[in-house]
Amino acid sequence: MPVGRIIETPACVAEGAEWLAGSDPRMAAALEQTGPLPLRRKPDGFDQLLSAIVSQQVSVASANAIWGRMRAARLTGPRKIRWASDDDLRAVGLSRQKIRYARALAEAGIDYKSLRDAPTEDVIATLVEVPGIGIWTAEIYAMFSLGRADVFAPGDLALQEAARILFDLPDRPKERELREMAAAWSPWRSVAARLLWAYYRVAKEREGIR
Repeated sequence: MPVGRIIETPACVAEGAEWLAGSDPRMAAALEQTGPLPLRRKPDGFDQLLSAIVSQQVSVASANAIWGRMRAARLTGPRKIRWASDDDLRAVGLSRQKIRYARALAEAGIDYKSLRDAPTEDVIATLVEVPGIGIWTAEIYAMFSLGRADVFAPGDLALQEAARILFDLPDRPKERELREMAAAWSPWRSVAARLLWAYYRVAKEREGIR
């Protein structure tokens, strides 16, 4: 089964943004405020998922600080996580729960190369088997580390809030409602996510995602 369009360059993002702007005047209005959208491509592999776990339920600034300490301590690979003591991991800022999640990821033995060619649904199903990796983290990995063009993360609070403001909704949409809204943005749902995150930053003067 083909994996669909892969976002590799800023030109890919611009193509998706142009399509979205042409399909919905509110998206066009948001793009006028945000300007060109970022590529946000990241490498794939263990450290990217570990970084995503670190980012859960903390601010962007806190996540960056913890990840910086982990990199300085060279605690970003599976073997280092397995060998580190709980005290080592606490010292860089990981909570007890995130220590457990980091160790579970290190023991999972995921074949990251095979995920590059797997359908998005299979990627998400593989990743959510690991404790601490939920749908949101798996979708973010597929979006940024694998470059999938048609992935969305409707459980993301910043996306929900950006959609509420942009579409003038009475309340912040729940995950299911936003997932249904996002169907209209296919085949460029991951660019729609980039646009909504950028719009959130403009509207709230806050970073939506690390």
